[in-house]
Amino acid sequence: MAATGWVPEVALTLDPEVRAAASDPRELERLYRAALRDGRADAFQSALLACYEESPDSALYAAWFYRLQPGADDAIIAEVKPRRGVNWVTAVPLSVLTGLIFWALSDVERLVVLQGIPQLLLWWSPIATMSALIFLVLTSRRAVGRALALGLGVMAVAAYVVLLTPTLDPGWKAEQTIVLAAIHLPLLCWFALGISILGLRSGTDDRFAFLVKSIEVLIAAGLYLAAGIAFGAITVGMFAALGIELPEIWLRLIAAGGFGLLPVLALATVYDPRMPPAEQDFDQGLSRFVATMMRLLLPLTLGVLVIYVFVIPLNFLAPYENRDVLIVYNLMLFAILGLLLGATPLRREGLAPVLQTWLRRAILAVAILVELVSLYALSATVFRTVQGGLTINRLTIIGWNSINIGILVWLIFRQFRDGRERWATSLQSVFSLATNAYLVWVVFLLIVAPLVF
Repeated sequence: MAATGWVPEVALTLDPEVRAAASDPRELERLYRAALRDGRADAFQSALLACYEESPDSALYAAWFYRLQPGADDAIIAEVKPRRGVNWVTAVPLSVLTGLIFWALSDVERLVVLQGIPQLLLWWSPIATMSALIFLVLTSRRAVGRALALGLGVMAVAAYVVLLTPTLDPGWKAEQTIVLAAIHLPLLCWFALGISILGLRSGTDDRFAFLVKSIEVLIAAGLYLAAGIAFGAITVGMFAALGIELPEIWLRLIAAGGFGLLPVLALATVYDPRMPPAEQDFDQGLSRFVATMMRLLLPLTLGVLVIYVFVIPLNFLAPYENRDVLIVYNLMLFAILGLLLGATPLRREGLAPVLQTWLRRAILAVAILVELVSLYALSATVFRTVQGGLTINRLTIIGWNSINIGILVWLIFRQFRDGRERWATSLQSVFSLATNAYLVWVVFLLIVAPLVF
């Protein structure tokens, strides 16, 4: 392949180092990585081209010359990286079975807890988790015993809540216990899936990759849900146009049965059980879309938080007087933590140094501002608790607020301590360790808290 005789002036800055590494592959690789980190990849490429022109017989320079050709890496990846095949043969029957079970449990006239709360509200996540665990085991062919134990465990916790509820004082407290259980059982099921995939001991890379894939599965399920709602509305509308009103049992099949199809289908679409989480595909498709979307939302979120911090004094007592405001604050805190998680890169090599700098600054700024808002919300919750006493709802909010505030404090501290060189690894470590606190608190709220209150 003919080379040009023109070498940009910027190549001179790396030309001596590249010449000195003419017979040292390790040093040449180090120079290349340093150039990528410092945003001088073009300088390295130009210097390598100049050296190759002078020494075309050098095998090392020739190898690097062809390696640095445009699209060379993509061609290699396309040849080496296997295509991911989705195990639809297992996923589709499991999804249909799950949908039929949901349909059977959706009979609100007979299968209820307390006064009209449907059993499906408590059982949907354990049943969906059991189906997902079966899909993972049948596809990966490993960890069968662990998956079975975890599936039975979450089913047992749901049964515990259902059997415990009639023994509680009737009225508002029992109803709130059921509602809190319905909210936290899906979290426990998510932990069960994570432990099934990762085991009890897992590295930061695999754990963080699992967290990122969890967001992708959630978004995929949301897309399936939107399509399902549109399909259901069109179906009902077509019959209504003919003056036919579908029976309640068929409406439940469309709604509850259709919802039951989503969990396993979303998991199968996004995640390959045959590969560890860190080796999943994060470079294309939904993974690339999610990462880009989260990073685009960061500056918007930062702008909203800046404005909100200045607006708070205008209505400072709102969370102290209205519990609904506190609920909004908690949802906001979880949403922003998810945003920070999704914006954190799994691998820094795919981002330009300038983008890494601004991404780190945006994540740090959002974390600091949301920490201030969260402390403000926590003070309002503590104030309402002192005034009206400790309830299971207030204990839940105080616990989640305290955990998330602690995560943000640790995140900010680690960013300043570890510096720019390890900023992405530091974020991954914080999010990975945070799951331990989440698991302990969820187990406490589901098993211990109902007995205490």
